[in-house]
Amino acid sequence: MSYDQRMQRICSSLAAANYDVELVGRNLLNSKPLNLNYNFKQTRLTCKFNKGKMFYLEYNIRLFIYLLKQYTTAFCAIDLDTLFAVGLVSVLKQKTLVFDAHEHFTEVPEVTNRKVTQWIWNAIGKIFIPNAKLCYTVGQQLANILGEIYENKFEVIMNVPVLVDKFNKVDKDISFIFYQGALNESRGLEQAILAMHQVENIQLWLAGEGDLSIQLRELVMKEKLQNKVIFLGYIQPENLKSLTINAKIGLNLLAPNGLSYYYSLANKYFDYMQSGVPCICANFPEYIAINNKYHCSLLVDCNIDLIAQSINELLKNKTLYDTLKNNSLKASKNFNWSLEEQKLIGLYKHLFNN
Repeated sequence: MSYDQRMQRICSSLAAANYDVELVGRNLLNSKPLNLNYNFKQTRLTCKFNKGKMFYLEYNIRLFIYLLKQYTTAFCAIDLDTLFAVGLVSVLKQKTLVFDAHEHFTEVPEVTNRKVTQWIWNAIGKIFIPNAKLCYTVGQQLANILGEIYENKFEVIMNVPVLVDKFNKVDKDISFIFYQGALNESRGLEQAILAMHQVENIQLWLAGEGDLSIQLRELVMKEKLQNKVIFLGYIQPENLKSLTINAKIGLNLLAPNGLSYYYSLANKYFDYMQSGVPCICANFPEYIAINNKYHCSLLVDCNIDLIAQSINELLKNKTLYDTLKNNSLKASKNFNWSLEEQKLIGLYKHLFNN
């Protein structure tokens, strides 16, 4: 299970509603210390393998053994990569199974071209998800697709931030383009870096690490862009807000490699929105629907020239920039955790009262 912002919000909200919550994840070599200020229990499992088939096998075994010893009313699996262990324990202990899909797991770029791996994950889903008492995901498009595949109703709990009314700019002289999230395949990171050749007087800051951490740093060196592209490394979620609100432009770029990205609704998109940061965003269905109503971002294909043109347009066209900024703040009133929290707690109340 992932120690991301979505999980922290969900666990905090359920704990505040008087549920006894434990978040279980894995301990990485570069894991930051646990934040002990949360109102829910946190547990990390240590694995010998950190990637590949052996990691998933070992992690599910360790997770299964750990959960088997726990006394609880319900188990919640986060995505298909934890579902085998969680689902099996729920069956053996005859406890309620909940499934939270952060994405269309069998359609992420890392899986779509590996047919055997894709088949295995999909088979696990078809074994356990139809029997889950509650399923939810991040957007309506994914809810429709996953519901049809796994023959169960998926509710929507959007991955949106807590609403903050006041924002404090740290330094008005600092101006940067900002990406927050995993440095992974098909997120437009190579294209964004190369687009910086066509952009002047501003830096691109990348907050996060991932599968492409080394390759992207090598690309920056090769292109001699060390002064224009800055790697911040992994930033704790509670420290991201201060970076986001000081950004000039936010990036949420995706290549159409797999249906998971195509139907995504990334948390970073809403983080930019709430901070009043105009976003250059993937031209995909969920974002198109929001932008048609609120006009709060520029939608582009994952193309170097188009990305550069969009950045330069926002830097030079103050009227457009201010329009997107103001519209983002207005839209955030309808996309925030206060609203989603009410839905989440309502779903769990219904679950345990039936």
